[in-house]
Amino acid sequence: MEFCEFELDEKLLRAVADLEYKKPTKVQESVIPEALDGRDILAESPTGTGKTAAYILPALQHLIDFPSKKLGLARVLVLVPTRELALQVAEQARLLGKYMPGLSAGTLIGGVDHEEQLPVLTGKTDIVIATPGRLIEYLRKEMFDIRAVEILVLDEADRMLDMGFIDNVREISRAAYRRDQTFLFSATLEGGILTKFANTVLKEPVEFHVDSPRSEHKKINQYNYHADSLEHKIQLLEALLRDKSVEKALVFVKTREGLQNLVSRLDRDGFSFSYLRGEMDQEKRLEGLRRFADSTVRILIATDVAARGIDITDITHVINFDLPRTADVYVHRIGRTARAGRKGTAINLVEAHDVPMLEKVQRYTGESQDTRVIEGLRPRNKTPEFSKKKRKSRDDGNPGKKAGAKGGISGEKPERKPHTKDRLRDKKNKGKPDFAAKRAKKALRSQESDKIAESGAAD
Repeated sequence: MEFCEFELDEKLLRAVADLEYKKPTKVQESVIPEALDGRDILAESPTGTGKTAAYILPALQHLIDFPSKKLGLARVLVLVPTRELALQVAEQARLLGKYMPGLSAGTLIGGVDHEEQLPVLTGKTDIVIATPGRLIEYLRKEMFDIRAVEILVLDEADRMLDMGFIDNVREISRAAYRRDQTFLFSATLEGGILTKFANTVLKEPVEFHVDSPRSEHKKINQYNYHADSLEHKIQLLEALLRDKSVEKALVFVKTREGLQNLVSRLDRDGFSFSYLRGEMDQEKRLEGLRRFADSTVRILIATDVAARGIDITDITHVINFDLPRTADVYVHRIGRTARAGRKGTAINLVEAHDVPMLEKVQRYTGESQDTRVIEGLRPRNKTPEFSKKKRKSRDDGNPGKKAGAKGGISGEKPERKPHTKDRLRDKKNKGKPDFAAKRAKKALRSQESDKIAESGAAD
């Protein structure tokens, strides 16, 4: 299928050609026709499958087909979980709408001064891309007019809910009640909260499940390099980063402390790179991302939280300096390479304690990774093998059941010991005086005294 087969305006097809999009991805092929027909969309589509164009192109076609009646009010609202993703979506909207005269797209995001965002609030902005926290702030102050929104897009809805934005998104959805269409995209549609939420914001949606995350890495070559120690692992990483075939590498580190240590070491050893970590100044984050995106540097080091929303199509290598805590995060990580029809490479640096997680990843994806070595940096230690402990059978520890055991016959049931039950009332009374026994003993002594007295009187 070709883009020209969609009912898209010539202006949009020219922009698509300029971006060298050859053929629509599966999510684009599925979503665009239904979205152009005015349907609500519920799509399960992982990162890197082309979903941004899948909703931006129908939104732009809507703006062409139905020219604005009220100048200055946003007609398309896109909600995303992170500032970085908002900026990338805005850039994508500008590129795809480059031949639409007067089209305006802007962002409302946290970490940016209010003055810088005034043009989006007060000027003519057709498409607004916003993070929920900042948008809700403007809504409550009545600084943003949402009444003219005709299309609402919820991108990476699962991450917005995970980050605690569900109440904000609900409030925004209710405020945009006049809209004609709603698109909800999520990497996964699992979970009762997300399903219930989708039912409240969508009207009779067309549902798509496009390329489950487990099958998204077919174009990605995956390799393991085993390390004896942290120092050995750093040496392996530096050797890989010096390789000219590693054109643009995204390196994942598990913690902020680990990232800071690695940044210090690579800086000391003369590498040029950018890095992203949580709670980073917004200007520094954007500058680091820009330097990596425009290839000023070819190495970006990041934690999982800081890397949310990165959408750069020419990443050639994803290197897991630390393996993630879960297998699905691994799939999301490596999905940042092999985009837009390209092939990519994922490399895991594996210490002994990482082997159990690597086995979980292999079970989750149904694939194994090839093991490679670098001459001069071969591991000296043997790779440990972790296997599930065998469940202890009922016969284990019963010598009478074993063949040839003294006094036992195979298959004969062992003698059962009588079961004794400790009653709670017995435990409660344990150590306490038995008043009933005392009274009985006292009565017995009284009877004996009376008998002695009677016999004495008779004498």
